[in-house]
Amino acid sequence: MHESERHRIILSSIEGRPVVTVADLVTLTGASEATIRRDIAALHLQKKLRRVRGGAESVSPTQFVSINARPFSLNETIRLAEKRAIARAAVDLCKDGEAIIINGGTTTFQMVHPLTARRLQVFTNSFPIAEHLLKHSRNTVLLPAGAIYREQNIILSPFDEDGSRNFYASRMFMGCRGLGALGLMEGDPMLVQAEQKLINQADELVVLADSTKFSARSSLLLCALSRIHTVITDEGITDRDAAMLDAADIKLIVARTGAADRTEDRAGDA
Repeated sequence: MHESERHRIILSSIEGRPVVTVADLVTLTGASEATIRRDIAALHLQKKLRRVRGGAESVSPTQFVSINARPFSLNETIRLAEKRAIARAAVDLCKDGEAIIINGGTTTFQMVHPLTARRLQVFTNSFPIAEHLLKHSRNTVLLPAGAIYREQNIILSPFDEDGSRNFYASRMFMGCRGLGALGLMEGDPMLVQAEQKLINQADELVVLADSTKFSARSSLLLCALSRIHTVITDEGITDRDAAMLDAADIKLIVARTGAADRTEDRAGDA
């Protein structure tokens, strides 16, 4: 990745967040820790950010409320081919007339394109997913009550009565910050609270996670592996991670990018 592109990603990632860590930036850019530290030092000298211990912070933080999650605009261009393949495989699980839940995220957002040919009842806390489906499909779209968090383009409410408990779905589709032996991980308590409410409203939990999520970690556990029915990922998944899912009796679908856009089941139904 070119230096100017790394700098754009670094500056975008600190918007609306107290601090972005060196480790986060390594994951986002694929650059080495030493390269990221040099980039932070250069941007600090240019007064475009403020260097802090272990990372960087914005010199002019936003005034609106935000959460500990990467901006939607930054994430949506990362590993886009993999996200599109994963999303197509997710929509293949749906049948017309079903009720589904789609959690906000850049991978789940890619479901909107194949969903334009379907007719389902869709409950989502994602503002861009709802907007796209309303404009370009005949799906019924329902939203929870709450505030729109601009950076992540999601609707969250601190209250129990946000409307989600009145919707029942056959499946919930969601992304995650990380996926490991302990289960799904997220980075903000508000996200965990909202996602746990939605998980309880669906029979099956389908996780859309590109293969890098298996090495990503966060401080908050959302749910155990035992709650997950299906994981859809890309062909970069390691045999070790596939074995972990198999041991947990989780159905694994590997979505393949490229001209054929094939998918492969690597485990039986959970």
